[in-house]
Amino acid sequence: MDIKNKSLTELSELCEQIRTRIVEVVSQNGGHLSSNMGAVEAIVAMHVVFDSAKDPFIFDVSHQSYAHKLLTGRWDEFSSLRKFGGLSGYTKPSESAHDYFVAGHASTSISLAVGAAKAIKLKGEDRVPVVLVGDGSMSGGMTYEAMNELGDLHLPCVIILNDNKMSISKPIGAFSKYLSQMMAGETYQKFKSRIRELLSHAPESATYMARRFENSLKLIIPGMFFEELGLEYIGPVDGHNLGDLISAFKVAKSAKKPVIVHIQTIKGKGYKNSENDDGNWHGVGAFDIKSGEFKKKSGAKSATKIYQEALLELAQAHSDVVGVTAAMPSGTGLDALIERFPDRFWDVAIAEEHAITSMAAMAKEGFRPYITIYSTFMQRAVDQVIHDLALMGLNAVIAMDRAGIVGEDGETHEGVFDISLFNGVPNLSMCAPCDEASFRALMRYSHEHKGILAIRYPRGSFTMQSLEPNLGQIPEISPLKSRFIKECEASQIAFIGYGDSTGKACEVAKILNDKMSVNIVDLVFVKPLDREFLLNLAKKTKIWFVFSQSMKKGGVGEILGAFLQEENIQNVKIISYEFEDKFLPHGSTADVEKSLGLDAQNLAKVISNTKNYQLV
Repeated sequence: MDIKNKSLTELSELCEQIRTRIVEVVSQNGGHLSSNMGAVEAIVAMHVVFDSAKDPFIFDVSHQSYAHKLLTGRWDEFSSLRKFGGLSGYTKPSESAHDYFVAGHASTSISLAVGAAKAIKLKGEDRVPVVLVGDGSMSGGMTYEAMNELGDLHLPCVIILNDNKMSISKPIGAFSKYLSQMMAGETYQKFKSRIRELLSHAPESATYMARRFENSLKLIIPGMFFEELGLEYIGPVDGHNLGDLISAFKVAKSAKKPVIVHIQTIKGKGYKNSENDDGNWHGVGAFDIKSGEFKKKSGAKSATKIYQEALLELAQAHSDVVGVTAAMPSGTGLDALIERFPDRFWDVAIAEEHAITSMAAMAKEGFRPYITIYSTFMQRAVDQVIHDLALMGLNAVIAMDRAGIVGEDGETHEGVFDISLFNGVPNLSMCAPCDEASFRALMRYSHEHKGILAIRYPRGSFTMQSLEPNLGQIPEISPLKSRFIKECEASQIAFIGYGDSTGKACEVAKILNDKMSVNIVDLVFVKPLDREFLLNLAKKTKIWFVFSQSMKKGGVGEILGAFLQEENIQNVKIISYEFEDKFLPHGSTADVEKSLGLDAQNLAKVISNTKNYQLV
């Protein structure tokens, strides 16, 4: 969509059309609402001033890129947002040439811009990286690492800081507000450049006095921090005033150096229910546009809620229990702990590395930390787990929410790598509950575990919760032990489930009930393995089907295969239904599983047709 020659009135009308389209689609498909509603004018102005076909448009996290998608040929297709086979909820180069980079994790944008700026200089091209980054991402350490180098290199780059909570800086009084507005204008920028040129030829004493004056102004100008890093600062700019935005962006583009444009926006603007969002309208499910009421979900208790309740019980019973999350207090359930015990539980913002290392020190001081982070975001802090927790032999619990397929958020958020990443780490054990009872039992045990205990659990409710009434009496779990969900002495087939996939094993067994009888095993611990249990299982069964929402490489099947090899057991065959060596698509969990052939019906069909064993 070419919008460069549109009038301000036409651009304002376009912004309203974009907001209407976003609300229409997100109300049906779910997605990120308030962040996108607040960024509309900024993205429209970006497309007026810059060229997304040439200039790298880099969105931090990219959850706020919906307007960009609508402006780059995806208006009609936008109705497929977050659906299987449809548009991603994030930027994705395979989806459009206007999407420069895949993004889904925070604080990466300025590093990408630095790399792009270096490449552009080496290639001698007339392009400029353009970053849109939210104030929340400024809590991530990579942001400052990147700005530190960018300020030193002085390469052309425009960084648009979308401040929707005024968390970076706040104008101080009327005079400061006037100065900030003045700084956003072309006259001030030219004046500053000319003064600096003049000072380069002035006597040292005059230069000193002039810089003292400039430094004194910086005390009341919000851009002090960025300018000290070597970045030019423009703003704050009204993030909903198209004229001011376009003017500021043009000045930044013409500067031919790294520039921060600080814009202030209203999160959720344009939809009354999401304006001044308190968190409820950030990432949403389907809702009714008129009433703002969310469409009802399953009443089954989520794994997150079970964790929250169990951790509250532990915190009330043991004063040494402390905890941390990284910018996900409500998503992880830690918000209730932070409210109840504000001196013992913390949200450290987007700082997974800091979260773990700070808890390592608390563990050394005798506390029992519960580090509660989504599986996908634990990838950002593997070094801290190894270097600061495991190497020290400290006691801590890593609770990894959203393990396995996460659905519509897709490839950037899938929690499928944790087993492969952590299996080789000494002083670290890994376990996974399959239902509420086993989760609560593992949580009770976690307080006494020696070393690191990594617990993975799914988004939403456990699959087993809908199956358990038909499974009969299930034995309680014991620390570091596996168990039978169903034992069949006459069968040489074992379905081995890990975590929520134990429920999948039960689903498949139920479908196959008329064709074969199987043993169903809940592995519970994948590190260390319950070797005695598995040795006995190997004596009575000859084929193990492995069910786990994890990568096949380095996953549960390979761990069990290594066990058989170590024990010189050669007459047991393993078939793993974990994920192949590729990233998973986005879409509902059911659609993703079906596309991979891992839905219960297809697995039952495949297993019943397998000719490598005799049905019993």
